[in-house]
Amino acid sequence: MASKLEVPAHWPVRSLGEIEALLCAPGAPFEMEVVQIRGVPTRVWKNAPASLAALAAVGRSHCDATFLVYEDERVTFAAWHKAVAALAAELQRLGVTKGDRVALASRNLPEWPVVFFATTVLGAICVPLNAWWTGQELSYGLTNSGAKVLVCDGERLARIEPHLTELPNLATVIVSRLAEAPAGVLRLEDLIGTSQQWPGLPDADLPPIEIASDDPATILYTSGTTGNPKGALGTHRNLTTNIMSGGYAAARSVLRRENALPEPARKVLLTVIPLFHATACSATLMGAIAGGHTIVLMYKWDPVQAFGIIEREKVNATGGVPTIAWQLLEHPDRDKYDLSSIETIGYGGAPSAPELVKKIFEVFGALPGNGWGMTETSATVTTHSAEDYLGRPTSCGPPVAAADLQIRSDDGVTLLPSGEVGELWARGPMIVAGYWQNPEATAATFVDGWVRTGDLAWLDAEGFCFIADRAKDMVIRGGENIYSSEVENALYEHPAVTDAAVVGIPHRTLGEEPAAVVHLAPGSSASEDELRSFVRERIAAFKVPVRILFHPETLPRNANGKILKKELRGLFGE
Repeated sequence: MASKLEVPAHWPVRSLGEIEALLCAPGAPFEMEVVQIRGVPTRVWKNAPASLAALAAVGRSHCDATFLVYEDERVTFAAWHKAVAALAAELQRLGVTKGDRVALASRNLPEWPVVFFATTVLGAICVPLNAWWTGQELSYGLTNSGAKVLVCDGERLARIEPHLTELPNLATVIVSRLAEAPAGVLRLEDLIGTSQQWPGLPDADLPPIEIASDDPATILYTSGTTGNPKGALGTHRNLTTNIMSGGYAAARSVLRRENALPEPARKVLLTVIPLFHATACSATLMGAIAGGHTIVLMYKWDPVQAFGIIEREKVNATGGVPTIAWQLLEHPDRDKYDLSSIETIGYGGAPSAPELVKKIFEVFGALPGNGWGMTETSATVTTHSAEDYLGRPTSCGPPVAAADLQIRSDDGVTLLPSGEVGELWARGPMIVAGYWQNPEATAATFVDGWVRTGDLAWLDAEGFCFIADRAKDMVIRGGENIYSSEVENALYEHPAVTDAAVVGIPHRTLGEEPAAVVHLAPGSSASEDELRSFVRERIAAFKVPVRILFHPETLPRNANGKILKKELRGLFGE
């Protein structure tokens, strides 16, 4: 096999079509079949686990292999499964049944995958809430989902505690890693012990709940451009689809440069993006359980600590968002550590500079990886890696074999030819069932098995996708979605502000950051620092504009009254 830095002269060995025919042939690992999903014939992976309970059984089979590493805590697959079974039984005792919602608000801790699976193997719906949200935002997620149980860490409990009286549906609150819980709150450790104690739990089977592939499993909240976040209702099939999609993408990448696939091998993954994101939850966690890989978690991202972890744990893959890749590349302490185990640095969720692709390849001798997906697609739709990525650094790659992409004109019907920019539509078994308790938004976004992404894109002749722009006024800061209307509404609450608009301005490592232009009422005054502090009290810190400019007149608008944000971006000198 060629070294990581050597591009074979005969590359590519096979076309994308030839690889798909080989990997997806009858009897092949990635064979597909057509099933009815919500009345729509859909091409699916035939060999995907039927449910998350079936996936948990696969995880159990990895026995004493290390699954989770967090600081000095190490959890085997066997111990994880024991904890899942024990917590599932406790949740049943607390009255959780099929279809009930169990919210999960926590840092990336070893108990996160335990709570997630203990909920979903019961046929209940896990609601992973954004751990960066304020108490008010967490309260919204709990209210909207109608969560019956909340499992959280101490930090999230402190934020939500003042709002508990607003949540009549919330019957039980369970907190982890808190020495003493407030009155009425249960301690997770009193139910299943600490991670060090999980090996001593009974080796029990999971409760025998009948779960269909298209039963609901998750509600993940996605930022939109207007109104409150919408809850994307994911299914068991959505999540297990990512296992096969990730495997297919890896095999496709190898077969572009080699004649045969290597034997499966366990890998070590440093996972630093939050598990409440579709990418980490669906694309990373599910694949790790299926493949028996090790996931290393960090309390908080720090590049020097990451270097030590990579050296100590012999990490094979990491990444998440371009910010992390840049910090790994440019930190002055990088050469003090043995980072030779790194094979892949992948990222998505934010715009990235083409030079980053080349630098990963040259500096680390590692293969860069990228892809496109969204909460509504349960993460992976396209993937991009290795030589294909080096050759097309501005693309997010071609779709996996079970997915289809189309570029449509503004009418939502007319298909555009390759090379023309239009709205990106996606279809496949990874598309969620719709938005939780929001039929109007569901009908507008999900059409006959397709999802209208709101992204403007184009496809080349080989099917590689290129995102041209976002049709929605979304700002993506280091992988975190920020919808401008929420920030604008916070600014409008200030008595001096009469006009406001939020735009994204480029940032070399974060991709972009939120910035604002405001017009103050005549005779009023406010400083930039005052407005930023005012906004910070109302929304999560990562959404606060990094710069605020003051416009002497009302903001420029078009004939329809819409603010011309393109003009405003120029005010920042970008």
